[in-house]
Amino acid sequence: MTTPTVVLVHGGFGDAAAWIGVISELRSRGIPVIAPPNPLRGLASDAAYVTSVVSQIAGPVLLVGHSYGGALITVAGAAENVVGLVYIAAYVLHEGESLGDLERRFPDSSLTSNLKMWTYPLVGGDSAVEVTIDEAAFPAVFAADVAEEVAGVLAAAQRPVATAAFTETASAAAWQLKPSWALVAGADRAINPEVQRFGAERAGSVVVELPDASHAVALSEPKQVADLIRDAVRATS
Repeated sequence: MTTPTVVLVHGGFGDAAAWIGVISELRSRGIPVIAPPNPLRGLASDAAYVTSVVSQIAGPVLLVGHSYGGALITVAGAAENVVGLVYIAAYVLHEGESLGDLERRFPDSSLTSNLKMWTYPLVGGDSAVEVTIDEAAFPAVFAADVAEEVAGVLAAAQRPVATAAFTETASAAAWQLKPSWALVAGADRAINPEVQRFGAERAGSVVVELPDASHAVALSEPKQVADLIRDAVRATS
């Protein structure tokens, strides 16, 4: 029996450091884990990057995606050596669906009204649009159950997300062929919990809900997140 390598894919507005507590919990149980950077430039290119990481890992892989990272593992999970998917407060897309398509089924979260737009240059002289969360609103929207000073640092250190990430559609839905698990953050103000529940139920995922968890659940509840990942590891080993 082979233990899969856990690949943790972070979402928008943050980086792989958000997994620090989860990584510690998994490594303490002898589970191999890596957390590559997410470029945050668009669903197609970001999923291709995750797929390239997965393809260079010898042996089986369990993909774990937080937030927008859930959309990426839905596509990258089609790779042959991926044995399962774990969604953490995440978007679970269907093939041909975008983040915007899924969100429009439900009332807007607080995130929508608290985005700040920026531009960045493209090769050839054109420009594109990216977004961050308003710094003052960030703790309440993204990290309500994280210590105030930590939430403040996260707000100042945000990584912008290209708006293409919200409009590009998924080219595959790996959950149709691979087993999946999902953690729903019941107090999430960045992704409506109903969006999370709908996607997880549609995918037939094994669902765990933390009713008081914010969007930053991987930071605030690393043991709970790691326990769900460990369940998936056991089931796919």
